[in-house]
Amino acid sequence: QVQLVESGGGLVQAGGSLRLSCAASGRTFSRFRMGWFRQAPGKEREFVAGISPIGDRRSYADSVLGRFTVSRDNAKNTLYLQMNSLKPEDTAVYFCAATTVTSVVVTTARQYDSWGQGTQVTVSS
Repeated sequence: QVQLVESGGGLVQAGGSLRLSCAASGRTFSRFRMGWFRQAPGKEREFVAGISPIGDRRSYADSVLGRFTVSRDNAKNTLYLQMNSLKPEDTAVYFCAATTVTSVVVTTARQYDSWGQGTQVTVSS
């Protein structure tokens, strides 16, 4: 497994931007497909974005497509989520996750092996 620590969450007004980071340690970061998930109160954890081990393929939930960008820097063992044009419905705890399933797009939480502790994102209207 790999240890993951998220940062960068906070309170922002609607239309604003935030950049989340996820620092990884413990295993070779570049071997893992990475994902961002979020969970709002009373709701299930949902897929937000994913990126292949070398960063050449990305996938997004329809709700964030065109507003969020996932990226990674394997030299720094860090995953990022740039969030623009934020909406109140983006309010949630955001988690980064790692999976050893690397051959296909992975969008279900149970397929991810390692998780961070989460970072709160609150978007005010």
